[in-house]
Amino acid sequence: MSLKIDLHTHSYGSPDGGLKQEDYQQALKSKQLDYIAITDHNEIEAALKIKEVLGNLGDRIIVGEEIKTTDGELIGLFLKEAVEPGKAPLKTAQAIHAQGGLVYVPHPFETVRSGISMTALNEIEEHVDIVEVWNGRAYFDNQRENAKVWARQNEKVAAASSDAHGKSGWGTTYSKIESTPTAKNLISQLSKATFSTQRVRQGVVYPKLNWLKKKLGR
Repeated sequence: MSLKIDLHTHSYGSPDGGLKQEDYQQALKSKQLDYIAITDHNEIEAALKIKEVLGNLGDRIIVGEEIKTTDGELIGLFLKEAVEPGKAPLKTAQAIHAQGGLVYVPHPFETVRSGISMTALNEIEEHVDIVEVWNGRAYFDNQRENAKVWARQNEKVAAASSDAHGKSGWGTTYSKIESTPTAKNLISQLSKATFSTQRVRQGVVYPKLNWLKKKLGR
């Protein structure tokens, strides 16, 4: 039996995120997804709250954070505390590992969506745990093949994630693993994972719409 895990989603805690507590609850309860990481921009408060409120279902929420560095973004998974944004990629990766988290590289090399540069990624290579080689929202600045090559050349495990900011953005791009994911076993599990990579076109427009709604107080 395979378990569907999405390691990159944005709740209402992100300025451009729109996924609500009930959305996570429904996705998990219906088995649309089996495990979901909430990776809001530069904060983990919403992830911690949703995980707590969902009770037993909350055990299937992974607390993460998409952190703005001085050269692109990095995601920390299995976090207990927020990682301060605005630091160099190396310092950010070290801060993630210092609390037992995993360093996940979202949409690497993209310029439109703050992907980390090749130079910076090479500099932190030994600290990288997981590389996102398939992003459900990668349409205009798609660096998927370059991400695959870098991961393979540097012997890093790969993942497929939705980068969902709304309900129709998830459930089609995810990784399939075999057992309950933890910070200790996820790398091993992803080394044997398979991917679902069907994209949902509506998911692309969510961030701008969510940002505008919040700006207008709606």
